[in-house]
Amino acid sequence: MSGFLFLNTRVLGIPIPFHRNFEEVNLRFYVRRKADGGWRRAVVFVKELVPRFAIAATARAVYGENYVAVPMGHSIGAQQVSYSWRYKGAENSMQLGMHGVPHDVEGGSEAEFITEHYWGYARRAGGRTTEYQVAHPRWRVWNADHARFEGDAAGLYGTPFAQALRNPPDSAFLAEGSAVTVFRGVPLG
Repeated sequence: MSGFLFLNTRVLGIPIPFHRNFEEVNLRFYVRRKADGGWRRAVVFVKELVPRFAIAATARAVYGENYVAVPMGHSIGAQQVSYSWRYKGAENSMQLGMHGVPHDVEGGSEAEFITEHYWGYARRAGGRTTEYQVAHPRWRVWNADHARFEGDAAGLYGTPFAQALRNPPDSAFLAEGSAVTVFRGVPLG
């Protein structure tokens, strides 16, 4: 699971009043596809949670992603970050404690694998897949002391994902983040 805090968001270059700063929590997996010019490392989202219906509806329409609007909150402290949300009456949260200062991601590391992907894929109506490009600079990361998820994993993501989400994460870190540009998707042949 990944948590994000979006700031100064624009959709297709247009700022939407009262919808520019918001939380997102998502469950994703990573793929790669051989394309002209080599391998494209990409992300595919299982479900993305955001706090406002208009954000979810716009993202579903523009990008074809599985966005759901739920009540959400977040807390950012000197050594801990947390996200919380309510889904079908159940309280859910994820927390990460970190230490040290942000550092560059090592080449070939798990953190590089997770942060350095510049493509995404979404299934659209009719079963077609759309590929879209994502642009951002390399992110620095903080090491995690601890990370945990509490909530109804089966209700959120289905039984197949519930067991994995009950276990402690195999890796956890906090990425510094930056401005990100998500380009319009292109249907794959």
